[in-house]
Amino acid sequence: MKEITGINHIGIRVANLEAARAFYEQLGFVFLVGPIGPEPVAVMEHPSGVNINFILNANTTSDGNILMDVPEKYPGYTHIALDVNDIQSAQAAIEKMDIQITEGPITLPNGGKMFFIRDQDKNVIEFHQNGPAKI
Repeated sequence: MKEITGINHIGIRVANLEAARAFYEQLGFVFLVGPIGPEPVAVMEHPSGVNINFILNANTTSDGNILMDVPEKYPGYTHIALDVNDIQSAQAAIEKMDIQITEGPITLPNGGKMFFIRDQDKNVIEFHQNGPAKI
């Protein structure tokens, strides 16, 4: 569809708003509003324009991610990928925050680089720097 112009927001179900807010504030997201609506939802936005809606109806915390950490492979969104302009600087910042890098860094055949972390609810976040030819 040519009418699509971008991604409006990313919805992430979380167990605890305060914990989610604290984690994502470390990444530079700013709290905007919430909880609001029937779900309810809270909204944070990064200065880059990336908007996250926290869905505040998770029944419980978990030791794993149902889409990533079990042998059965269920359909669904497995991670978000955030573009960065300096992967080494992003990695150094994550390490300084004492956030564990769970995979990577990985270098792609086109020179792109990425690494992965998990948030407080084990949701996967990729930091991705494009190579000369986008993959």
